[in-house]
Amino acid sequence: MPKYLFTLITFFFVSFISFSQKQLTLEEIWGGKFRATYLEEIHHLNNGKEYSTLSYNRSTKATSIEVHDYLNASKSTTLISNTSINIPAFDTYQFNKDESKVLLGTKIKKRYRRSSSGIYYVYDFNTKKATVISDSAIISPVFSPDGTKIAYVSNNNLFYKDLITEKITQISTDGEKNKIINGLSDWVYEEEFEIVTAFAWNATSNQLAYFKFDESNVPEYSMMLYKNGKYPEPETFKYPKAGEANSKLSVHLYSISAAKNTQIDLSNFETYYIPRLQWTNNPDQLCIQTLNRHQNNLSILSINTKNKKVKKLYTETDAAYIEITNNLCFLKDNSFLLTSEKEGFNHLFHYDSKGKLIKQITNGNWDVTEFYGIDAAEKTVYYQCTEGSTIERQLFSVQINGKNKKQLTTTKGNHDANFSADYSLFIDTFSNTTTPYRYSVVKTTKPKESKLLRDNKKLASIIDPYKFAAKEFKTIPINGENLNAYIIKPTYFDATKKYPVLLFQYSGPGSQMVKNSWLSYNDLWHQLLAQKGYIIACIDGRGTGFKGAKFKKQTQLQLGKLEAEDQIEFGRYLAKQTYVDASRIGIWGWSFGGFISLNAVLKGNDVFKTAISVAPVTHWKYYDTIYTERFLTTPQENTSGYNDNSPLSHAAKLKGNLLIVHGSADDNVHLQNTLQMASEFTNANKKFDMAIYPDKNHGIYGGNTRLHLYTKMTDFLLERL
Repeated sequence: MPKYLFTLITFFFVSFISFSQKQLTLEEIWGGKFRATYLEEIHHLNNGKEYSTLSYNRSTKATSIEVHDYLNASKSTTLISNTSINIPAFDTYQFNKDESKVLLGTKIKKRYRRSSSGIYYVYDFNTKKATVISDSAIISPVFSPDGTKIAYVSNNNLFYKDLITEKITQISTDGEKNKIINGLSDWVYEEEFEIVTAFAWNATSNQLAYFKFDESNVPEYSMMLYKNGKYPEPETFKYPKAGEANSKLSVHLYSISAAKNTQIDLSNFETYYIPRLQWTNNPDQLCIQTLNRHQNNLSILSINTKNKKVKKLYTETDAAYIEITNNLCFLKDNSFLLTSEKEGFNHLFHYDSKGKLIKQITNGNWDVTEFYGIDAAEKTVYYQCTEGSTIERQLFSVQINGKNKKQLTTTKGNHDANFSADYSLFIDTFSNTTTPYRYSVVKTTKPKESKLLRDNKKLASIIDPYKFAAKEFKTIPINGENLNAYIIKPTYFDATKKYPVLLFQYSGPGSQMVKNSWLSYNDLWHQLLAQKGYIIACIDGRGTGFKGAKFKKQTQLQLGKLEAEDQIEFGRYLAKQTYVDASRIGIWGWSFGGFISLNAVLKGNDVFKTAISVAPVTHWKYYDTIYTERFLTTPQENTSGYNDNSPLSHAAKLKGNLLIVHGSADDNVHLQNTLQMASEFTNANKKFDMAIYPDKNHGIYGGNTRLHLYTKMTDFLLERL
């Protein structure tokens, strides 16, 4: 065949396959075209036969609670809608214990990452009446177990409303912004211990226990909000940076009948942090968890609320740190279950009511990743874990004595569960890289039989013409460890060509980016870049999660060192591949990932041509106490650990292209980080690009913000990589 004819045929073939692959656009990605459908706000009804979900009608903007039959997907009814009871559309709902009432949250306004305020109504199914709790916005309303009262926080004080008499009682009176908070966590507890509601009812609804946060000595942080006004407005809040003072916590009890407040004396115990508060099944036994400042010494304290005596129920120490979870579970006999990494991997343990170990329930070189609870009648524990594959999640059950373990799911990918009230069945949420979220009902006694509730076949059909490239999962030896990685190649990859590569990573302690689950929005963007001829690669380096405590905690005291080394070495590994253009390797990340992107492009300036760093920490002295000191201790104790791995210390090493991005109203990783980085680059006379998004927080979203940001990042890569 003549050479020119072969070339012509090749040209038309390549043109044909390129034409047959529909091209992604950023407008489609951020316009919601690829939005999956979910089961929103699942609640399992007491009858064990039905569950409820929150439904939102986009055309009418009305919301409703829909009740569904587990085993008959076509059988569903509208329990209540905002239009039927004449209140504004609600965003959240919460039933009381016997489901005779429901709490409906309207006009919800985001506060920090996990907290929000709103106008809340209680609808009584017996009287068919909706009653507003307060005309002003409140935070964290919670039913009492008997359903006759609701406690909530307003203006940093704790209140409760009697739903029978409609009388409101103010429990605390000293609440003051940036000084005293009652019943609600401060900024750093909410962000790092993931606690918002800092109060709890006892089982008989006659006592409220709550935390009081004294923020008086916590330094303040101010950021400017521009809001298109003539003068910017300062937003000032308490933010304890590494090495600075934290809030002082105290534990209080309020007796409903006596209308009396009592502070619990904890002076004989280490209570620098008190991240959890919960009642046992005994209405006169309160339980709190405490940590020292280094977060490597955990205690569970039992408080007798009758005589106010406090005793230590459980202790645990670790050379590095101990993570706080929500997995402490008290049984009817007040024995308890908890998860711990003390044996090297995260597992379930059973202790008696006095804190003596009864049994390690799960065991093996794999991590329990979720504890769903226990069917007390059957003495069966349900959990999610990494057994079989660290990049997947499967569901299991086991007897509380550690025997008769059963695997409830087997399809390769990621499974999560929502159990019915009696644990007779669960809703399995499943996905993998090629299957959007699929919801099925599974009987715990017959796990091989399942009934499909909802899938995303419509989304799959929308995606099909785009011919998404596959994620190729690999295990790669890097710096003495076998690391999980994936590589995405252009759909019509040609091994004889050389391609530019973009590394994506987060790299933070205990995190995981390499996972066999459905696509995130970043994955969609990576598919767009793959269509434009880029290879996307990702590796979970040392310090990331789900491979045991030793693997996760080896970055202790040197945060950023090993993580950056692994990304640099991964870049070198890719550069050796015959299909990679070694002169065109880039890296990007957000938050902790932005921090590592900076370190990688600076310390690995012979590997990386281009980097994008979004909302990065640039020196850990600028970040909060709880997160930072968990891994580094304080700056006063570990000066070299802070300075040696800070990008600020390596600014003069910049050789490649760099785009650094931040939101000016980031209450989490402050703009100060990026501005200080810019100052160091300026002092070193290094060229870089920077984008600041006014009044945007750590997520940098709202309106067209994400579209603008990803357009900027795309253009930057097309020009500089």
